[in-house]
Formats: sequence, structure tokens, C-alpha cells
Amino acid sequence: MLVHLLLDPFLYHGFMCRAMVVCFALSLSTALIGSFLLLRRMSLIGDALSHAILPGVVIGYLFNSTSLMAMSLGGISFGLLVAIISVWVSSKSSLKEDASFSGLYSGSLAFGVLLMFFNENHIDLLHILFGSVMSIDSYSIKYIGVVVSFTLIIFSLFYRALIIEAFDADFLMDKTTVWYPQLIQVLFLGLVVLNLVASFQVIGTLMAIGLMMLPVLSARCWTTSLSKMLLFSVCISCLCSYCGLMLSFYMSLPIGPVIVLLANIVFFLSVFFN
Repeated sequence: MLVHLLLDPFLYHGFMCRAMVVCFALSLSTALIGSFLLLRRMSLIGDALSHAILPGVVIGYLFNSTSLMAMSLGGISFGLLVAIISVWVSSKSSLKEDASFSGLYSGSLAFGVLLMFFNENHIDLLHILFGSVMSIDSYSIKYIGVVVSFTLIIFSLFYRALIIEAFDADFLMDKTTVWYPQLIQVLFLGLVVLNLVASFQVIGTLMAIGLMMLPVLSARCWTTSLSKMLLFSVCISCLCSYCGLMLSFYMSLPIGPVIVLLANIVFFLSVFFN
């Protein structure tokens, strides 16, 4: 009986299989992104970027509600714009990165919410905020596969530079040209935006940062090794995604809040037992 409860949704419903593949794939890339956000003390900046992509996603939806590419391009454009402006403001003024981001993301979120009211049926846009299993199709799987593969390739090429920039940015600036650390920074923020946009269909724009950070924070409670933290965070993310899909299927709940809430429970348990 228990085996049927755990496996039947994936054996007889194609959308559940697609959702599981997407969640497991995102667990790989978001674990990398979240770990380096934690190392760079940029966790709240990731949250700011997750709100900054909302106007672009909504604009893409208003132009073509059936096109994932339109929403993705809009989200990526707005996210990168906010990231680049924030890096420029912090380099040209006395403001830190978190301060410059806070000065931009709140306005982006407000702009995105206002744009949602230009749509006649606001309910259609709820999956942008909270995610929807039913919205995942074969095209979404291909798109997310490309984003995850690109993220893994970039991390394999710039892994050492990202670690050095996270722990000692001054050393990287002394050993390289002046623009190289800023290039690494913008490249990393670009990967954050790409993964947030790739996650919004499943988790939603308001919840995407939860899947990115909570498993990493839980893993950090159990180890100080970066490699083990990456492994633990991927396992925690996959477990929360699977359990969230099951609860969403049997209880007709929105998938994004369920997965993030489960990850939050794991985080509190990790903090308590640690």
C-alpha cells in the first residue's frame, strides 16, 4: 500500500514525472549557487534578485502568455539589469552591495505587482508567484536542462576563481587585472538570475530563493567542508522536492510553498539537533 502511494503518482501521471526531473535537476545547480551565496554573505541579495525578476516575467506574460521563452527573457533582462546597476552603484559610491540591492529590488517588486493588475485574470499569474506542477512541459524541461548544464560548466571553469573571490577578493584583484574580479562577480550574479528564472515555473518567483538557500543552510549546520556541504544540500533539496510533490499531488496544494516549508522544517531540525 505504501509503495503504491509513493510511486503511483509518477507511474500514471506524466506531469509528476516531469516535475520530479525538473526539481532534481534544479537541486544540482541551486545547491552550487546557494553555497556560494552563503560563502559570499549574499543570501539576502539572492532574495532581492528573486523579486527583481518579477517585472520582466510579468511583461513577458503580458506579451505572450503561452511563451516560456518570453517570460524567461523578460526575467533574465530585469534581473541582470538590477545586478549590473547594483554592482556599478557599489563600485562608484560608499554603499555596500546589499544596500544598493535593497534600493532597487523593492521598486522592482512593486513595479511587477502593479503590472500584474494589467492582466484581466489575475489568477493566471499566481503560478508565477507560487509555481505550478501543471505548467511544466517538455519545453520547460529542455530549457531548465540547458540552464543547469550551463551553470555546471561555468562552475567547473571558474571554480577556483569563485572560491578565491568569495574568501579573499583583494588577493584576486592583486593577482589579476582590475576588471577580472568584477567580471567574476557579474558572471556569478548572472548565474543566480538564470537559476531563479529557471525555478519560477516550479517554485514561483517569491519562493525560488527558498529552494536555493534553505538546503544549503541546513547542510552548513552539519559540516564545515565545502564539498560535503554541496553534497548534503543536494540530498536535502531532492528529499524536500520529492516530499513536496507528493503532498502537492495528494492534498492539491501549491507546490512552491510546500517545498519551501519542508525545507524550512529541515533547517529548524538541523539547527536544533546540531
